[in-house]
Amino acid sequence: MISVDKEEEFFNKITTRLSKKYRLVKAGKMMSAPGISYKKKFFAFYYKNEITLRLGKDFIPKDHGIKKWKYLNPFKNKAPMKNWFQLPYSEKKNWEELALLALDTISKEIKSK
Repeated sequence: MISVDKEEEFFNKITTRLSKKYRLVKAGKMMSAPGISYKKKFFAFYYKNEITLRLGKDFIPKDHGIKKWKYLNPFKNKAPMKNWFQLPYSEKKNWEELALLALDTISKEIKSK
């Protein structure tokens, strides 16, 4: 049996709640990490005890009471991805609300295409 840490377990609970509530939301893998997608487009994933959310370039963390965060920066020789935000477990009180915001952001983007 594979054991998961409390951070991943918390992420998995959010994934389960969203996928039960929204028909087109599914659990999956993004870059080999647990993720959440809407119409096969990922808007959240869990990596190294943090949630990473696609909230858009206009998202302002402090407006949502977030103190600790960083941009996703997966490439050594490229700039950070300023539409993806990483939040540590210390910000867990915001994870689900922001996952819903990321879902709303991705669904609007898909509808506008």
